[in-house]
Amino acid sequence: MPSEGLASSETPLQLPDRAKTYNRTRLIAGVSSSIVSFLLIVLLVCLDATREIARLAWAIGSYRYLALLLFTAMVGLLQTLVTLPISFYSGYIVEHRYNLSNQTVGRWARERLKGSLVGLPLVAGIVMVVYYCMESFGDKWWLPVSVLLSFVTVLLARVVPVLFLPLFYKFDPLPDGPLKERIAGLCARAGLKFDGIFIFDLSKNTKKANAGFTGIGKSRRIILGDTLVHQFSPEEIETVFAHELGHYKHRHIMSGILTSVFSTFIGMFVTSLLYAWSVSTLGFAAITDLEALPLLAIWLSLFGLITSPISNMISRRHERQADAYAAAVTNNGAAFAAALRRLAATNLADPEPHPLVEFLFYRHPSIAKRIQLLESTAS
Repeated sequence: MPSEGLASSETPLQLPDRAKTYNRTRLIAGVSSSIVSFLLIVLLVCLDATREIARLAWAIGSYRYLALLLFTAMVGLLQTLVTLPISFYSGYIVEHRYNLSNQTVGRWARERLKGSLVGLPLVAGIVMVVYYCMESFGDKWWLPVSVLLSFVTVLLARVVPVLFLPLFYKFDPLPDGPLKERIAGLCARAGLKFDGIFIFDLSKNTKKANAGFTGIGKSRRIILGDTLVHQFSPEEIETVFAHELGHYKHRHIMSGILTSVFSTFIGMFVTSLLYAWSVSTLGFAAITDLEALPLLAIWLSLFGLITSPISNMISRRHERQADAYAAAVTNNGAAFAAALRRLAATNLADPEPHPLVEFLFYRHPSIAKRIQLLESTAS
C-alpha cells in the first residue's frame, strides 16, 4: 500500500508547511512512544520492579503459566498506560487538527480496544510457547521459537484477510463497471487469480485513501478504500492498483515472508545469547525467571532498531520495482504520477523528507523520487 502518501500540486517539490509539520509531528510522536516504552522496561529491570511484579503475579496465580500471563499482562498494561497520552495525541488529536480523521473519541477508543482484544490470544499463546521452549530446550529455546514464529507469519498472511480485517472494516464486492473491468483486465494479463475485488469503509476512520493486496493463496484479495474509489478516476485507480499488482508479479509478498523468516531465526539466535548473558550478569537465577523476561523485550527492541533500516531499504527497492511495473503495464505513467500527487493531497504526505528520515523510517521511496522515476521512464 502507498502508506507515506503523495504530493498535491503539479510540482511535488512544492510542499505546504502544513504537510511538513504534520509529518514531523507524527514522526516525533512515534519515536517518542517507542523510546518511552523502551525506557520503561529498562527502568523496571534496573529498579528491581520486575521482581515485585513477579511476586504479585505468583501471589495471584500460583500455577506458573497463569503467573506468566499475569506478569506479562501487568507489564503490558504499564506500557499501555505510559504511552497512551502519546498515542491519543498522535492518533486522535493530530489527525483531527489536520482534518484527516473521521473518528470520534469513542470510536478511536473502541478501535484500539478491539485491536488489543483481537491480538491478545495470539500474544498470550506466543508468550506461553516461548516460556515452554525455555523450560524444555534450555539455551536452544530460540530454535523452536523461530520455527513457531515463522509458521505464525505464514498463517497470519493467509487468515488475516478473511478472519481479522472484517472485524475492523466492512467489505463489499466492487460493483460491475469500468473500474472493475480495468482491474480484472490487469489481473488477467498478469495471470493473477483472486478471491474477489472489494471496497472497504476506510472513511469511517480517516479521510486518507489507500488500496492493496491482502493474503496469500486462496485468501488473496484486492481491496480498495472507499475514499479512493469515490475521489479518484478509474484511470488513476487502475495505475494505483497496477502498482500493487507489481508486488505480486515480482513475488514481493513471498520474498518478504522469506526475509521475515530469515530475520526471525537470526534475531532469536542473537537475542538468546544476549539474554543469557544479561540474565547472568544482572543476577537472575535462570532464563525462566519471570522477572528476567523483560530483558527479552529490551534485546528484541534493539535488534529491531538495528535491522529496521535494512528492512526499509529492501522495501523501498520493491516499491520502485512495483512503480516501474505499474507504468509499463498501464502504459500510463502520467496518470500514475497524477494519482500520486492527488494521494499526497489526500494523505498530507511529505514528498521530500530529510534523507536520513527516509533511510531510517520510510518503507516507500519519497514521492519526489517516485514521480522522478515515472518521468524518466516515460522520457
